[in-house]
Amino acid sequence: MNNIKYLFVLLASLILGACSSDDDSKKIYTMTHVSEAPMWKVDWTYNQTRPAWTEPDATKYENWTTLMVQIEETLQPFVSDGDLMALFVNGELRGLASPAVIVGSEESSSTKFLMKAYGNETGTETVNMSLQYYNDRLKHIFTLTDDINLDSDISIGIDEDYIAEFTYGSAKYPVVKTVVAESLLSENRLPATAGNIVGVFVGEECRGTITLSSSGNTPLVIYGRKAGESVTLKYYEAARGLLHSVTEAMKM
Repeated sequence: MNNIKYLFVLLASLILGACSSDDDSKKIYTMTHVSEAPMWKVDWTYNQTRPAWTEPDATKYENWTTLMVQIEETLQPFVSDGDLMALFVNGELRGLASPAVIVGSEESSSTKFLMKAYGNETGTETVNMSLQYYNDRLKHIFTLTDDINLDSDISIGIDEDYIAEFTYGSAKYPVVKTVVAESLLSENRLPATAGNIVGVFVGEECRGTITLSSSGNTPLVIYGRKAGESVTLKYYEAARGLLHSVTEAMKM
């Protein structure tokens, strides 16, 4: 059986190599049978120490904005009481919060952070803030930049959710690229079928995964440690129980 599998991979490589371009010459295509669907996921754990952030002195500021930050779905399972959310303007800490307490619930905290973001700016003046989120379980600081008005007549995230996509600003994966999964498969001569799973790897480390939608336009977010990393594409065909792998599928 192993000889047959080896012969198939060898023949496939020869056929693909015969019609490949110079760009494809480094790619290695393999296909294997697997007994179950892969459980790929990005590992968000890191090694950062807990920051020594302290509450800002409210007496220094004339205004504040009430800000409620909702943690994005990807990071919600890791939220704990030990988390911190800090808001900076020009390097100055203007707000600090722990997870909000859910009143009347058995849960001690939620995936939302409620804070006063202090400032001396007027309501018509917009400033650029750096929102930094320390996740205690992951030992990871995430950063998001956005514009904000620091005025007492303004609230953000109260009437409608303000969802911070912190995975686009992580210390571990500072390089982020979004591609259309179906296009990436097509470029690497793989047929795209809704319900199948796409994963991208650098070495053995998963850098992004998605299940193909029926839209034919599924966004795949790829996380990189540095620009220029060589990415391996893996594709699981559920109907046939096949796992395709393509090295040098793309560059970050």
